[in-house]
Amino acid sequence: MADVATTGFEILFGRAPQVARDAPGRVNLIGEHTDYNDGFVMPIATPQRTRVELAPRADDVARIFSANLADDRPSEFRIGQERRRGDWIDYAQGVTAAMRARRLPVRGFDARIESNLPLGAGLSSSAALEIALLRALCAAFDLAVDPIEGARIGHDAETGLVGAPVGIMDQMAATFAATDAALFLDTRTLAFERLALPAAAELVVVDSGVTHAHARGEYRVRREECTESARRLGVPALRDVTEQLLALAALPPPLDRRARHVVNENARVLAARDALRRGDEIAFGALMNASHRSMRDDFEVSTDDVDALVAIAQQQGEVFGARLTGGGFGGSVVLLVRRGAAHEVANRVSGRYRAERGRMPAVLIP
Repeated sequence: MADVATTGFEILFGRAPQVARDAPGRVNLIGEHTDYNDGFVMPIATPQRTRVELAPRADDVARIFSANLADDRPSEFRIGQERRRGDWIDYAQGVTAAMRARRLPVRGFDARIESNLPLGAGLSSSAALEIALLRALCAAFDLAVDPIEGARIGHDAETGLVGAPVGIMDQMAATFAATDAALFLDTRTLAFERLALPAAAELVVVDSGVTHAHARGEYRVRREECTESARRLGVPALRDVTEQLLALAALPPPLDRRARHVVNENARVLAARDALRRGDEIAFGALMNASHRSMRDDFEVSTDDVDALVAIAQQQGEVFGARLTGGGFGGSVVLLVRRGAAHEVANRVSGRYRAERGRMPAVLIP
């Protein structure tokens, strides 16, 4: 007997789903482009989630339907014959390929995916899909997978078959983050701590309307620049670089700016952890502002529209801090605002941004 009731799945596949599992998106409060440098990050889960309904099959065919896309038929692939296609189905293929690499016995299945996470908004819709699908597959095939290993499977799916050079923050956030507490994460050890936001503050997230894609372009270039910087500095990762070493190394541009961002961003995340421990919204907001300046000037992953949106937000009296969130080159901005002012600030900021930039922003939180 199915443990969920649905009509969409039954219309598609002629039977009820056996299991349903979901996973959240994430907003990264601070700590950008530090995760693939073995550094520190601080995401928080979004209320928006991705849900997967699934039923096993007796063969090796996987049929997957996305309710958020225009396709009117499921996409298909065979378990054991996963191949990159360059579209959304690669995230599902990546999960099954990564599970098989660990000798987890997965066979064919039917699945329906539905999400209220916007694509390309910097909220990690891909990791939410990976972890939700993994959870559904584990439940359907009675597989016991440690949650941290599950995050690694999702990460392998994205960096492997999908080919996006991302760090593991997103999959760890989709697995462990909550909507009411920040997740301080050491991406080298995967140790984490949940920290409450200051009592006097709450979050606003606004999608700039500029979409991005991490599997190509400048994101990949930034990662390569970080790897080269670490090589020249003689360390395993930029996590291991001190301010003193960076000052003495005299890296050539733009590597000097890339490394400076990562070193300083790691320090900002540690300072942000301390600010949350003492409930200091003013200090946390100042760190967010500094993080955005670094992403704009040193790491150069922002855009004119995003900078304008952040600047509008920072001019509001109720805003403690604002910054681009996610990998950059578009996406969303996150604001820490005075508690009780979130709706008013979100409407004011998005309205002014729309008028000045001609973009259509979307308020995602609250």
